[in-house]
Amino acid sequence: MNFQRIAVPLLVIGLLVFAGRQYGWAGVAAVGGGLVMWLLLHWTRMMTVMKRAADRPIGWVASAVMLNAKLKPGVNLMHVIAMTRSLGDRLSAEGEQPERYRWTDNGGSTVTVTLQGGRVTAWELQRPPAEG
Repeated sequence: MNFQRIAVPLLVIGLLVFAGRQYGWAGVAAVGGGLVMWLLLHWTRMMTVMKRAADRPIGWVASAVMLNAKLKPGVNLMHVIAMTRSLGDRLSAEGEQPERYRWTDNGGSTVTVTLQGGRVTAWELQRPPAEG
């Protein structure tokens, strides 16, 4: 079980209870307003990332080598989409774990990203054979 799935709701409830006991309904309203603002900020970021990704071809990235350099283990899919500004080309079946996505640049280089539970676990850069 993911720790954040339990900890975040418990923290929210704890903040609301603490604010209610210390400051009454005004405290609950203040904490509730802060939580709504936080949710709206994340919602806006997600919608901006998805809007940018909708304007690009699926599986395309400006530079696969730069994407390879920027990727880190533990980064979630939303951050990868924000880096590439496009949705990845899904290689795995829907709902299958681990998930695999591929991004390709104009030079033919590809980055294949493996995600487990929505987080990057591995990635591989593949370059086309050198002409010569």
